[in-house]
Amino acid sequence: MIEYLSLQKINALHEQEIVEAVEKVVRSGWYLHGQATERFERHYADFIGTRHCIGCGNGLDALTLIFRAYKELGVLHDGDEILVPANTFVASILSITENGLQPILVEPDYETLEIDERLIESHITDRTRALLLVHLYGRCAYTDEVAEQCRRHGLLLIEDNAQAHGCRYGNKRTGSLGNAAAHSFYPGKNLGAMGDAGAVTTNDDQLAQMVRAMGNYGSSRKYVFDYVGRNSRLDEIQAALLDAKLKYLDEDNKRRQQIADRFYREIDNPRITLPGKRRWLNGEEDNVFHIFPILCADRDVLQSYLKEKGVPHPTTSPTLLCGVGRSFTPRDGAHPSRGTVPALQPDDERRRDGSDHRPTEWVWPLVVDKVDSEQNRQNDAQAAMERLWKQSVF
Repeated sequence: MIEYLSLQKINALHEQEIVEAVEKVVRSGWYLHGQATERFERHYADFIGTRHCIGCGNGLDALTLIFRAYKELGVLHDGDEILVPANTFVASILSITENGLQPILVEPDYETLEIDERLIESHITDRTRALLLVHLYGRCAYTDEVAEQCRRHGLLLIEDNAQAHGCRYGNKRTGSLGNAAAHSFYPGKNLGAMGDAGAVTTNDDQLAQMVRAMGNYGSSRKYVFDYVGRNSRLDEIQAALLDAKLKYLDEDNKRRQQIADRFYREIDNPRITLPGKRRWLNGEEDNVFHIFPILCADRDVLQSYLKEKGVPHPTTSPTLLCGVGRSFTPRDGAHPSRGTVPALQPDDERRRDGSDHRPTEWVWPLVVDKVDSEQNRQNDAQAAMERLWKQSVF
């Protein structure tokens, strides 16, 4: 059986350095706000290409702190609208609603599964203040057109870089393309900790200072609490092991890209669609393949087949975010494509605007595991994948 993602094998590649880094922290007797955190923040800021990196407890906190900091700075206010892709993890939405802001969901482009830049303009109102751009699955969602629309309408551009550590747009990395970016170091991410961890990157000195204070109970000086903040800190052990792994991130991402490139070139089945294939093979985008998603009209049949052959196949986004919980629409009828709709079912191939597109919930990922042993290539699960690439098997 091929493991979906063996964190043990991944961390074993750098085990000696990780152990030494953690032991150094343990022996230091300093476990919060120490040298290991300062060192990682400095190195990660250099890696991303920003002046500031502020460590925090997790990726959700990173996003939440960005929006909260902008509210404290008077840039955002209660009820302001934030454009966000409908195809995203729920943390993107929670960070907005927790701050009294209004998420406005924008449908994805089914070629990339990222936000459809052609739909952004039609969702902008006089209450729109920011775009939360999610680099989903490891693919860069930033384009010159997205940047131009933000510039033209005076919108903040905030990046959710939880799944795209090390991804590039030209000569810049994701996490440095907008006003601020949130990063998650959840263990399964391309750069993963051994627990929860996160960070904010930005070139905005004032925002960086506010984010750091807001993540420390609202305090910029010991026992002086200027704001209503929260406790969200990156601890020394997680910072130390992240710093040990950071130097290998580009190499690890390259291995993911090699495997994904093989998938793109060799999966040849009429019932399977590979989002982004054309763009990747034409060199039109960068992608660090946190997840390798596919679309399949016969999803349940394919899942049964893969399960039988020992190939893990978790499903992502079983229901659309716009079909969960309360309405995300600030005003009924404000835009024909806004609002809460019933969660689309697998046999419903139409988007709610009537176009013939499969809904977001069809997406399910094959993780790209950089650990690719000779034994795995020869076992029954690998043989099943070989059959899947070249012929219809269901």
